[in-house]
Amino acid sequence: MKRQVNRQTPLPLRKPARSEGYDIYPSFNVGEGLINYGYASLASLLLKDKTIIIDGYAGVHWDRLTDAISRWTGQSGISVRWIHTRDFLKPEKEIEELTVPFTGGDDPLFGTRCNLPLSDFFRIPEMQAAWPDPGHDVNIIIGTGAFLAGWHGLKVYADLPKNELQYRARTGEMTNLGIRQTYDSKTAYKRSYFIDWPVLNRHRQSFINDIDIFIDTQRPGEPVWIEGKILRGALTEMSRNLFRVRPWFEPGPWGGSWIRDHSKGLNEAVPNYAWSFELITPENGLLLESSSLLLEVSFDCLMSVAAENVLGDCHDRFGTEFPIRFDFLDTFNGGNLSIQCHPRPEYARENFGEAFTQEECYYILDTKDNATVYLGFREDIDPAMYRQKLEESESKQTPFDADSYIMKHPAAKHDLFLVPYGTVHGSGKDNLVLEISTTPYIFTFKMYDWLRMDLNGRPRDLNIKRAMDNLFFERKGRYVTEKLKSEPVLLKKGKDWQLWHMPTHETHLYDVHRYRFRSSVDIETGNKCLVMNLAEGRKIIIETKYGITGEINYAETFVLPAAAGKIRVTNLSDREAMLVMAFIK
Repeated sequence: MKRQVNRQTPLPLRKPARSEGYDIYPSFNVGEGLINYGYASLASLLLKDKTIIIDGYAGVHWDRLTDAISRWTGQSGISVRWIHTRDFLKPEKEIEELTVPFTGGDDPLFGTRCNLPLSDFFRIPEMQAAWPDPGHDVNIIIGTGAFLAGWHGLKVYADLPKNELQYRARTGEMTNLGIRQTYDSKTAYKRSYFIDWPVLNRHRQSFINDIDIFIDTQRPGEPVWIEGKILRGALTEMSRNLFRVRPWFEPGPWGGSWIRDHSKGLNEAVPNYAWSFELITPENGLLLESSSLLLEVSFDCLMSVAAENVLGDCHDRFGTEFPIRFDFLDTFNGGNLSIQCHPRPEYARENFGEAFTQEECYYILDTKDNATVYLGFREDIDPAMYRQKLEESESKQTPFDADSYIMKHPAAKHDLFLVPYGTVHGSGKDNLVLEISTTPYIFTFKMYDWLRMDLNGRPRDLNIKRAMDNLFFERKGRYVTEKLKSEPVLLKKGKDWQLWHMPTHETHLYDVHRYRFRSSVDIETGNKCLVMNLAEGRKIIIETKYGITGEINYAETFVLPAAAGKIRVTNLSDREAMLVMAFIK
């Protein structure tokens, strides 16, 4: 079957001229003349050194990078000895056996977080024996794991944003760590999430302070690069001020039209937009800007350099893991989400190696046409009958009567529905949901998906057994109406502003507040990392104590690191603005 390739508009080399409204390329300015591009400038810099180590992420087109640099060395008459790290990988069969405990067996979606070091994938003694040859003008070792060779020289890192990595997987342009065959996109993603990313993130983190040159390789013919010391300085500066990640937009079988209608510059060729990854840090990147040039760096790099500045009082608990995520679920003129639940903490830990689980809230940013949310069981729920009907629906491909078992609630703008782990739920159509959650984001156990196919025309995977192992059937009837819809409580107020508490569930790791203001308001972090979204109002201006000024438009999500201390927020709208804010309790 032909693979469906759904992609956002590629990152432009230069920052487009800004228009009003949501910015799909938010960037952090690092100063003038600090980002460079093209193989000419890259090769001329690299070839000043005699020994060069080029490490990097899975999915990088290593042969294209090698060929481009070789063209420049050939023109200059420099003799180069190339050593490729792939020649020192352990046999593929051995790597498959090594990673079996983490692949999840026949499970099409889930595995367990890999805790192996990258060195376990290589024949390290042989790699380290391949020492630079003084008979050549330049020696270059290149490929994932190059830093493991122990060479002394110019250290270069070739990064690849995870959105581009996944597009390459969909088109068969990449292979997974240590594997020469090309997997289908679903298998490639599972292996990436549970094996490649944990292993490679730890590897990069261990060397990030030694990197001399950092390359963004998402445009194979046009690399963009920055000096490592400038990158680390920019990330440290970012960790003391506000920032946005580069949002990532994806279609889905239930996707809607709100995101497309409110975000200029998106790819119009896709059927819809179901998700906006506003802040899903394992996958989002950060854009740096210099003299209009854009360079993307993985969010993990920020946490490797300045996690304590970002997280403040919860750094000891989460280390370099960012604990909160924001994303949009768009069902405007679309369809219902699947009937689903998320794992209990002990289940997530034992089965997937996750330190904490996926627990959500639905903040209704916009809605129309009497929209609803499925949440909690009806009072008369019979768990055995519920399971029987779900399994019959799956096996016979017949409709399941969700309304007979699951409560359906009217949804209005600025409602907050609480979805603690183990709770049956799903947004109905015609909502724009700002999903506030802990960071784990793929552990959705679907029980019923309205007999829909995915965008490739295949049935979507259901996980009825996993769901039944995690559901709380006592979350029903009166419990749901009293405990799972947040009722705002006024905490503070000033001349023209109010701070409201929107209480979360007792099991939630995070809490939610909402500022309502007409002119301006001062917000202090209290040594907490604050994740915010402008849920009402056209635009606000934010001033930090470090002299950074930023504009935030309606529906944009941003992070205020704990080290920022205090900001002044000014409303540029002709109406009241609302800022929704989440933080670790």
